[in-house]
Amino acid sequence: MILKIGLTGGIGSGKSTVAGIFKVLGIPVFDADSTAKEIMNNDEGLRQQIIKTFGAETYEGGVLNRQYLAGIVFNNPSKLEQLNAIVHPATIAAAERWMTQQTAPYAVKEAALLFESGSAAGLDYIVGVFAPEALRIKRVMDRDGVGRQEVLARINRQIDDEIKRRLCDFVVINDEQQLLIPQVAALHERFTQHQNTL
Repeated sequence: MILKIGLTGGIGSGKSTVAGIFKVLGIPVFDADSTAKEIMNNDEGLRQQIIKTFGAETYEGGVLNRQYLAGIVFNNPSKLEQLNAIVHPATIAAAERWMTQQTAPYAVKEAALLFESGSAAGLDYIVGVFAPEALRIKRVMDRDGVGRQEVLARINRQIDDEIKRRLCDFVVINDEQQLLIPQVAALHERFTQHQNTL
């Protein structure tokens, strides 16, 4: 049985950077966020549900109009909940199928909303990536070209870092003071050894 590892972190924490290190170490990584986008474009049943719920303008030329959809759900918690209820189950099912096909000692499922979506269920361990809020805000402002208030609004839509930290089995600190690679390498060794003892 493959060891199933969840990888999560708030926006700007550096979760994708950590996922990249696992990949370099030869570990397969499932990207839940990009898979969700792919499913929203390619799964006909799901597309019809989204159109029925949010209107025909949700797709332009057969492609998801992310800006239009974001405008509807970002400041409306009940609309966001509706969207998540459509997309999360399909993404979770895709991750489960993907996990069964992996042959490495362990595989990583990377998801920003691991706890919020209910997709932490069935995972053996959860790794959380954490960074100070001020650093996270700066990273996202630089990366996405958005203002501080927009970043704070995104942060506030995610589970509080202190709660998330308590829910995680392992923590990686990405504060630009502590080196990332040794932290991930130590986890890699631990997960590989754990698998060898099963």
